[in-house]
Amino acid sequence: MLFASNTWSDMFFLSLPVLEKILRPVIVYVFLIVGIRLAGKRQLAQLNPFDLVVLLTLANTVQNSIIGDDNSVTGGLIGAATLLAVNYVVVRFLYSHQKLDHLLEGEPDVLIADGKLLKERLERELITEAELEAAARRQGFGSLCEVNRAVLEPGGTVSFSGLKPGPEQARHDELLERLEVLLEEIRNQGRLLSAKPSTS
Repeated sequence: MLFASNTWSDMFFLSLPVLEKILRPVIVYVFLIVGIRLAGKRQLAQLNPFDLVVLLTLANTVQNSIIGDDNSVTGGLIGAATLLAVNYVVVRFLYSHQKLDHLLEGEPDVLIADGKLLKERLERELITEAELEAAARRQGFGSLCEVNRAVLEPGGTVSFSGLKPGPEQARHDELLERLEVLLEEIRNQGRLLSAKPSTS
């Protein structure tokens, strides 16, 4: 019975003050937001394995900064609740302050315009042509030659629009053409019927 009570107290006993348990996640959260923003949009896009490794190890690197010397369940719950609350407040605040949101997130960056690759933009964002082509293939393009416009969004995703209409648009255009032919045929039949002399 004594063993059970010690286990429960060890699980939930805080070895750090509650205020410190709240401040630690807040400081790390702010640092990561600023750090990832300064690192550029490609960090969010995860376009190569190196960026992915950095993002995965980042969480483990800052873990001790968040929890400190406290491994209790209570400490973990306080830390997690603090992160969720701070994120909720930040998202709500930025939603109602669009200018600040754009300042923090940055503006979209055009990487391909009118089918032309803008190499100086790629260099600025540290994205290689091969990485951009791989992203285009993931969205169904055979190569960058098929892309009319590519934009690196503030969230790190790359959106593409093609030079040629996609299969859905092509099918739609074909149906419209056939419909126009049928309508013309109906008009011609109507004119023929109205031109026939009435037999009475």
